[in-house]
Amino acid sequence: MTEDNRFLQVYDLLYRFFGPQEWWPGDTRFEVVVGAVLTQNTNWSNVSKAINNIKNNGLLSFEALLALPIDDLATLIRPSGYFNIKARRLKNLLLMIEQRYQGQLDLLLQDHLMTGRMNLLSVQGVGPETADSILLYAGNHPIFVVDAYTHRIFSRHQLLADECDYDSIQESFMSALPLESALFNEYHALIVRLGKEYCRKSKPRCECCPLNGV
Repeated sequence: MTEDNRFLQVYDLLYRFFGPQEWWPGDTRFEVVVGAVLTQNTNWSNVSKAINNIKNNGLLSFEALLALPIDDLATLIRPSGYFNIKARRLKNLLLMIEQRYQGQLDLLLQDHLMTGRMNLLSVQGVGPETADSILLYAGNHPIFVVDAYTHRIFSRHQLLADECDYDSIQESFMSALPLESALFNEYHALIVRLGKEYCRKSKPRCECCPLNGV
C-alpha cells in the first residue's frame, strides 16, 4: 500500500473520527444470517424487533425456522417490513443450506469463498449485498460489502464513477486494500455511519463531514 492510497486514507479518517463500530450485531452466526436477510430495505431497529420476536418465541435456530410454517414466520418478522417476501427469502436460504450443506450453517460458512458465494446467490431473493454480508460478518471471509452508501459517498468524492455496478465497486475496494476481513468489516460499518449521519442522499452535511477536503 502506498501513502497516496485514497481508499486507505478515507478509512483512517473515518476510524479516527467515529472509532470502532463493533459490527455486526448478533449473538450467534445464525442470528447474523437471519439479520442479513431481514435488513433488506429497512433499518436495523426494525430488524431488531423482528429478531426479538423470533427469540421470544424460542425459534432462533436453523431447525426451528426451517420447520416453522411460512405464514407464522411472516407474522414474527412483520416489523422488518416486506415480511411476506422476506419470509420466503429466508425459507429459500434455509432450504438451500438443508439441501447443499446437510442443514449445517457451519459447512456453508467454511466452504470456499467463491463456492459459498455462488450457492448463496443461487437463492431467490439473495443478492450480492446480502450474500457478501453473510460471508463477511457470519463467515469472516475477506469480501467487501457494497451498499448504496458506498456508491454515494465515493462517487461524490470522485473515487468511483457515477455509473458503476456492484462488482466494479467491490473490485475497486478489494484491489486497493489488504484482503483482511476485520478491515472490510470495520470499513463497511464506518461507511454506513457516515452515510446515515453526514453524506445523506438529500441535504448532506458536507460542511462538517469528516471527509471534507478529501
